[in-house]
Amino acid sequence: MTREARRGRTSWLAVGLVASLAAACGGSEAAKDAGGTAAAAPAVLDIGKENTVAVTADDIVTGPAVSGTLAPKTQATVRAEIGGSVLTVTAEQGQAVRRGQLLARIEARTADEAVSSAESSVRSQEQALDLAKRELARAQTLVTAGAVAERAVEGARNEVVRLESELASARSRLSNARKALGDATVTAPISGIVAERPVNAGDVVAPGTALYTIVDPSSIQLEASLPSESLSRVRVGAEVAFQVRGYPDQQFTGKVERISPTADPTTRQVPLWVTVDNRSGRLVAGLFADGRVTQASRRGLIVPLSVIADMDTQPTVLRIRGGKVEKTTIRLGLVDAQNERAEVVDGLSEGDVLLTGVAQGVTPGTQVTVVDRSQRATAGAAPAAPESGPKS
Repeated sequence: MTREARRGRTSWLAVGLVASLAAACGGSEAAKDAGGTAAAAPAVLDIGKENTVAVTADDIVTGPAVSGTLAPKTQATVRAEIGGSVLTVTAEQGQAVRRGQLLARIEARTADEAVSSAESSVRSQEQALDLAKRELARAQTLVTAGAVAERAVEGARNEVVRLESELASARSRLSNARKALGDATVTAPISGIVAERPVNAGDVVAPGTALYTIVDPSSIQLEASLPSESLSRVRVGAEVAFQVRGYPDQQFTGKVERISPTADPTTRQVPLWVTVDNRSGRLVAGLFADGRVTQASRRGLIVPLSVIADMDTQPTVLRIRGGKVEKTTIRLGLVDAQNERAEVVDGLSEGDVLLTGVAQGVTPGTQVTVVDRSQRATAGAAPAAPESGPKS
């Protein structure tokens, strides 16, 4: 750009609005008739396009803001049922597992010995009971023949009852021993993704030690909170639209499942839980989210709050119609204070051009022209002259 072009562009941007305002106030004195009387032409004020906004049809949503963290709704912590050395681990962190799938094996030498001992005891008790039953049958035969007294049968019957009780106890011990042996084999209680695996093969664990944490990624929920003064505008089942850090320009939805009956005594925030359909697996637990509970939603004529004057009494806007600025009274519908937008239900039409910013100081009745100063400045910039002459 040449020096003359830059000087012309700067001068025009600096004095354009001032000159237009002066013309609007003082009129034109350039044209006079033969008798010396001024023939004043109506002044036209240039308004930059950046100081105007058009009325558009769009969706508007109102409702209280919420924020919180995504968390798994369904998860399970797998713990060791017996103590011992971890022989193998078969699932890694981030790996998908199915319910019943083998996760780890724990050394179970003691449990194996307990099973063998219990099995031996059961066999011994079974043999003893079988012998006692034969003795009872023999005693009953002798009593019938009159060879022995009746008390011999009673003694044999009592022995059978005692051995049956001991056999039941031995079988119970065997069942417990087998269960303990089975606990050495760790399986997945639910289908999902391995979120944590704090142990490795060779580690020695005690009963109750956490081995795995498995989460169901399809059951993500938003654990959020909202100001207590907004509680009356929220109900179970209401839709919640939110955005998640890590997913720019993407919006997710859920529904309020539960609302806490108590507020935090320090922050006066009320916890609530939002169920989110995450069968696609796009969301992961632990991410922060913020959004709003949908209280009302409608499509209508939308304008920014910055163009509205006297909003609390009689809302008005400055509209350009027929090349003149006019003050127009409007009636508002939904107001989205969070995004600084409002719905106009009466007084405007789609496509109307309104004044905003510094242009709101223009007096109603002034003739105006909307100009795109960026294009005018670009058009006024002359191309740079090519360099000539030898280079040093």
